[in-house]
Amino acid sequence: MSAGSTPDPGLFLDILKTLERIGAPYMIIGAFAGTVYGITRVTYDIDMVVDLKQQHILALADTYRLPRYYADPEMMSNSIEMGIMFNIIDTHRGEKADLIPLTSAYKQAFEHRIRQSVEIPGTEPFEVWCARLEDVIIGKLMA
Repeated sequence: MSAGSTPDPGLFLDILKTLERIGAPYMIIGAFAGTVYGITRVTYDIDMVVDLKQQHILALADTYRLPRYYADPEMMSNSIEMGIMFNIIDTHRGEKADLIPLTSAYKQAFEHRIRQSVEIPGTEPFEVWCARLEDVIIGKLMA
């Protein structure tokens, strides 16, 4: 994102809607999850925990293709196998979404995730899977 530009939630919203469409289990966490509960967002990164199977990986790679996006299926598979974060990157805008494979560190929060309404000006509200408020706070304290 260039200096002085305002954050655009477009990539994040699109990925959330894609995860919903392909039936991939996920949970938003971090600063953006905090906004669902009225906590001011101070960072531009977007974090979500995902529990992806091969069909989800292929669907994401098919949806977010080069040259506009970077979402390499081999990189996603390797990251999931190693339990490390990977990204989907919008190469035109320089924005990225961080996807964190479901590991034991997130298992309990993932099992207690809840549906929340996301309302962003200029878009229709829609339901997403979100970490509970207490898990968002604990996650921010641990970070």
